[in-house]
Amino acid sequence: MRFATFKIKGDDKQTIGAFIGNCYVDLHAITGGALPDTMIAFLCLGDSGQEQARAALKSVAGDLQTSAPESLKAPNGERCAYAEEEITLCAPVPRPGKIMHTSCNFDAHLEELATWQQPEWQSHNWGDFHFVHPTGFLEAPSSVVASGAEVAVPHFTKQLDYEIEIGIIIGKKAFRVNAADALDYVAGFTIFNDLSARDIQAREHSNMVILLGKSFNGSCPFGPHLVTTDELDDPHNLDMKLRVNGEIRQDANTGQMHYKIAELVSWWSNTTLEPGDIITSGSPPGVAAGMAVPDWLAPGDLVEATIEQLGTLTTHIVAGDPEAAG
Repeated sequence: MRFATFKIKGDDKQTIGAFIGNCYVDLHAITGGALPDTMIAFLCLGDSGQEQARAALKSVAGDLQTSAPESLKAPNGERCAYAEEEITLCAPVPRPGKIMHTSCNFDAHLEELATWQQPEWQSHNWGDFHFVHPTGFLEAPSSVVASGAEVAVPHFTKQLDYEIEIGIIIGKKAFRVNAADALDYVAGFTIFNDLSARDIQAREHSNMVILLGKSFNGSCPFGPHLVTTDELDDPHNLDMKLRVNGEIRQDANTGQMHYKIAELVSWWSNTTLEPGDIITSGSPPGVAAGMAVPDWLAPGDLVEATIEQLGTLTTHIVAGDPEAAG
């Protein structure tokens, strides 16, 4: 199944739904409130929540194929299906408890890092990096935006960059789980674009921290949907492509990750993972910082991050400072 969080246009109310038959079915409405209207609360229901969602969708599957979305009604008569143009997507988990960002998890990206020419990066000795376990950092949940969002170039950076990653969405509380069991704790997957202020990130690296360079407003677009694990034949064989204004910048496959999904979940579960938490895969090569002459993101750019079977995450880069988190 493909789950989403969205708002119905003309109504500020946020709800959760399933994307099916090219429309969004409001799961809270169609179950008469039996399913919650927030993604984290839904994920906390575990397998029973997904089973209730499947049952509700099965009951209307025929109607979705033969009827317009506006004719699909909940038991109380409330409308519960909407065409794409009638809703505004939110990130699948609009405010995750935490975002565990994995870094340097594609060998080719690590090799690329060692070639970065900007002065700020020269003292970091990426060529001496050796894998012992996954590494990374936390990103601010307030930085999350949805597919289709406008992200303003922050006033403090001249080096706005992109990174396509697969996002792993946790479905059950996990603490010190074994890799062999780790996928049982995953609700599904999404597409993540790790927008980065490279000049700020480099200066923070010099102080052995990562903060504002990765956690400014709008720096964490992800979506468009939460795609459940049963929808994918093999999460380690998905093509990944990121385009800027139609030009392919990153072209990789999830099979190229150094640490696989189960290993990442197992490692990061050394701190308690909770439903709705996000773990990212790390980025493949092809980022702007790796170019001989970096082509940084600028107002007017359209960034499209596509992962096979997951869809496309779009981000519009605009001028002006980002709005304060709401």
